[in-house]
Amino acid sequence: MPRPAPRRPEPAPPQAGPVRSALPLDRDKLLAARLHAVKVRPYLAAALFALHVVEDPSVPTMAVDPYWRCYVSPGFVDRTPVEDLAGVWVHEVSHLLRDHHGRGERYARAHGEHGPGERLRRNIAADFEINDDIYGDGLNRRAGVVLPAMLRLDDGLLMEEYLRTASMAGLGPELAWLDCGSGADGHARPWELGPEGAHGLTRQQRDAVRFRVAEGIKGRPGSAPEGWRRWADEAFHAPQPWRQLLGAAVRSAAGAPGAGENHSYRRPARRSASLPGVVLPGLRRDPPRVCVVIDTSGSVSDAELGCALLEVAAISRAVGGRRDLVSVISCDAAARVAVPLCRAESLELVGGGGTDLRSGFARALRGPHRPDVIVALTDGQTPWPSEQPPCRVVVGLFPRPAGDVNEDDPEYVPEGAPEWARVVDIG
Repeated sequence: MPRPAPRRPEPAPPQAGPVRSALPLDRDKLLAARLHAVKVRPYLAAALFALHVVEDPSVPTMAVDPYWRCYVSPGFVDRTPVEDLAGVWVHEVSHLLRDHHGRGERYARAHGEHGPGERLRRNIAADFEINDDIYGDGLNRRAGVVLPAMLRLDDGLLMEEYLRTASMAGLGPELAWLDCGSGADGHARPWELGPEGAHGLTRQQRDAVRFRVAEGIKGRPGSAPEGWRRWADEAFHAPQPWRQLLGAAVRSAAGAPGAGENHSYRRPARRSASLPGVVLPGLRRDPPRVCVVIDTSGSVSDAELGCALLEVAAISRAVGGRRDLVSVISCDAAARVAVPLCRAESLELVGGGGTDLRSGFARALRGPHRPDVIVALTDGQTPWPSEQPPCRVVVGLFPRPAGDVNEDDPEYVPEGAPEWARVVDIG
């Protein structure tokens, strides 16, 4: 009898979990690329060295998470030249420095966009923000880098501006491979270690890295592009919550000693108990009166006037909601009649000429009830009273670019707000 054919061995069952690449990560090449990035972008050195490398073949190229881990594909490192890898290092760390994960999360919550397509849109918009100024001067721009010009958009915009102005639907199919991790858009990936994983930076450590990078850019401003210099200015001087500051300034001025203090026999003073037969008047604090002087000159835009009306309503709430105690004066070169506040949206602001808030201050002090606080909302291009008014003064300044001058007089330089006024920048 013929011998039966030998049985072939059964194939091994597939193993659960991610398939590991047989190609090892060339760490020497990867770290040489980081050193090259530090050499050509020394102001980013603290951030580049703060990244912790995690090898993972499931990552398309390189990606980051909010905890400053950098996930790297060994195959991508193997096929990418060192000079190109240096550009990817700078690209990924730029996502973290510019807080694209936090901004991406806030944008997704505000617009209800949480799907994979919306995730890709945020990643593309974040790349648009940083790719327009990180290449050149020693950093190669490798093939496939996405730029705003692909959609005929301007350079220098923020991620949120790109998301608002372009659908990016046409880029979806050809850029489906693009994935910079949750550090670029705030959406967690399966390969990421999460907040409890090893080698992640705490919030304090991340803030310290950003501060050191901003400090390096401020120390050598000529070596960084304009976008990075602007970022460093904001990192050092974060935008102030000016509405809260303005309200706090008004409340502080209205509640200061001497504002609205009066004597009344309706509530005798506590010291009367020590003087039998003598009734001493108690000290009563009247609700403060506030006069708002709004600059309606031609240099103040309609949008700023609309903002001023909203602030008038907010000021009334800051002093306890008594709108009858808040009056409004619209003022350009001449002050208009002070009107009591009924509804902020129904106020008519008259003006459009030159600017001289001195007449507005004079009108406020000539009224039948002298205000406890004067709030001036202006762009600052005005003369100020030569003497301090007999009440507290809060000035809200609308933003103006540096070097802004009067077109009728190029040599005119606006005076700064007087020292006796509390100034809040409205931005």
